[in-house]
Amino acid sequence: MIKRLQEMIDGAQRLVFFGGAGVSTECGIPDFRSDTGLYAREYDGMSAEMLLSTSFFHMHPDRFYAFYRKYMLFPDAVPGIAHRQLAALEKAGVLRAVITQNIDGLDRMAGTRAVYALHGDVHENRCMDCGALVPFRSVLEGKGVPRCPRCQGPVRPMITLYGEMPDPQVMAGACRELSRADTLIVAGTSLQVEPAASCLSYFRGSSLAVISLEKTAADERADLVLHMPVGEVLEKIKIPPARTRKKGAWWE
Repeated sequence: MIKRLQEMIDGAQRLVFFGGAGVSTECGIPDFRSDTGLYAREYDGMSAEMLLSTSFFHMHPDRFYAFYRKYMLFPDAVPGIAHRQLAALEKAGVLRAVITQNIDGLDRMAGTRAVYALHGDVHENRCMDCGALVPFRSVLEGKGVPRCPRCQGPVRPMITLYGEMPDPQVMAGACRELSRADTLIVAGTSLQVEPAASCLSYFRGSSLAVISLEKTAADERADLVLHMPVGEVLEKIKIPPARTRKKGAWWE
């Protein structure tokens, strides 16, 4: 089965990777949506969805940040083998993009440049008044609502809160990459979270592989299904020799 995945990767002209929580759980970041995860519990009578909603953020920013710092930030997490292999595939000119439902920023930390974080990235924080970028550590180590060092305006993490739509430019870029891909690897996701999961309808390529410990909505359509940990699978993939890309149109 790994041999078949290797053949798909070696033969790909435009490979795209679509990843979910299963990519990051191997790095010590919990799956928030598991039966015992963050979203399965209540906190002072409120669900995680309520605490992480845009309305709660604006009405109770202090309480939002207390919850956010305690449960959503994992500053000691480092990229796993899956993240590192994807970065190597991009460097070799094989992988065109990583599309992720995760907000931990580990793909970029591993060195992948073309990352479409559909739900944002905890490492990106902006002042709500002047728009200045604020360092992650300032948010992590601060107390209460973090303030912009430039104008003292309130800062918000650039993640998609409940009640908000994902960034339209990020969504458009992800759908564009999927529509142009000839090979797609879906890994570590049950494909149940919308609207991100609907992006897969844009894929019209010839080869689809699914790597997931559980069944997904894409299994029946897939050419290859591996019910194995993502890192265990990608660790066995040999990185092809670096390709020389031909200069093409501006969108290449």
